[in-house]
Amino acid sequence: MSPAKLAKLRTGPPERAGLDPEELRLLVDDVRTLPGTWCAGAVVLAGRGPVIAVEEAVGWALRYVSADEELPPHRRVPMNVGTPFDLASLTKLFTAVAAVQQIERGTLGIDALIGAYVPELTAAAEHRITVRQLLTHTSGLRPELPLYACPDAAARLAALRAERPVAEPGGAYLYSDLNMLLLQQVLERITGRRLDRLIREGITRPLGMTGTGFGPCPFAAATEDQRTPRAKLDRGLVRGVVHDENAYALGGVAGHAGLFSTAHDLAVFCRTLLAGGAYGTARILGPDFVDLLLRPPGLGFLVDQKWFMGELAGRGAAGHTGFTGTSLVLDRATDTFLVLLANTVHPVRTRPDSTPRARAASRLARAVAN
Repeated sequence: MSPAKLAKLRTGPPERAGLDPEELRLLVDDVRTLPGTWCAGAVVLAGRGPVIAVEEAVGWALRYVSADEELPPHRRVPMNVGTPFDLASLTKLFTAVAAVQQIERGTLGIDALIGAYVPELTAAAEHRITVRQLLTHTSGLRPELPLYACPDAAARLAALRAERPVAEPGGAYLYSDLNMLLLQQVLERITGRRLDRLIREGITRPLGMTGTGFGPCPFAAATEDQRTPRAKLDRGLVRGVVHDENAYALGGVAGHAGLFSTAHDLAVFCRTLLAGGAYGTARILGPDFVDLLLRPPGLGFLVDQKWFMGELAGRGAAGHTGFTGTSLVLDRATDTFLVLLANTVHPVRTRPDSTPRARAASRLARAVAN
């Protein structure tokens, strides 16, 4: 692998990254319009190769004290490029990498039955659900299970173990948080380590991602006022504690949600995968296993989804979105990456709209083409 591929990220002008500065200026202009319409605040970071060509923060990390009351301007917390965010479903990407690391080491079989590793997952064992089906959302499990409504940890675990698929495993794509919760059970059983430790020791620590970890994270961008009727729990304004109700009920460490991170750390994560699993002197995956992770249909990652990848989609772009307003895209065809983090659920959750994500990705795609 060439030294350029192994180089660590550095900030530089668009021209150094082989990107059109006018398209990137328009990308930033678009993001600057988002506070007050799409989110309270946002951070965008984009680049190509080892060069970060865009890094901008807009709006507020904390703007509201409740769903009905804004903080006075002098008490608001401005967004900055180092603000941590509740990643929500971007956590799934880290769980997927942790799983592929075990596949690379030979301790986990991609087409193995998960019941062979954790027989207590009785419903999954009965229906012969495999590791691959969890990673590709083809297990047939329903999207969500209200574990937060269970009275205690034992009841939550029993409900997860008894959950039966609603569609035939190995069939159609059906996105489900339960896939990563079951995968967490498998990973923790075969390694004897909790998921937070697996991700810390196998991914974030070797890559120097010091701003990434499971909460609490007191200075994170605020999320929802959960006293509103749409909220499933009454927790008041949520900031620095995981927003996802099931992850919260599970103690904040879950395979589908719970991680906090910064835009720069996520850029390191993207750069590592674009460089075949290496960053600087650290390697977290071999190139063949990065390819296994990212090639269609993707393991944990979504591939070529125009609804949030815009014009980057089409040649193998991979990424994900999170309910709190987070997203990332990496494109091996152009060696580009885009991280857009926003607190779209602050102060209340609204109907998801990925138009700003797709528009930002399209600007980056045009910056390569022009």
